[in-house]
Amino acid sequence: MSTSLQRLVLDFRSEAGELVVRCLYRRSLEDGPNPGTKARAREVAELVRSGLEDALAALEGGVEVVGRSGFTQREDIMVASVVRQPKEESVA
Repeated sequence: MSTSLQRLVLDFRSEAGELVVRCLYRRSLEDGPNPGTKARAREVAELVRSGLEDALAALEGGVEVVGRSGFTQREDIMVASVVRQPKEESVA
C-alpha cells in the first residue's frame, strides 16, 4: 500500500518564530518505517513537501473564499482545486 496524504495544517507561531506542520496520512502498519526513526522523518518530510507543492500549484490556478469570520482577528477559509500529476517511477 502506498502512503496517502490526507491533510496538512500549517500553524505559524510568530512569537516563537516557528512553523508547525501537522501531517495526517494513511499507510498500512506492516510496510512503513517505525515512529521516531530517520526513515520516518524523511518519509513525512517528503509528504509535506509534495503536499505544499500541490497547494502552491492550486493557488496559482485561483482560489475561492468560502468562509469568513472575525473583526479584529480575522480568519478566512479558502478552497483551491488540486490537479495531481502522476509521479514518474524509476526503472531499476
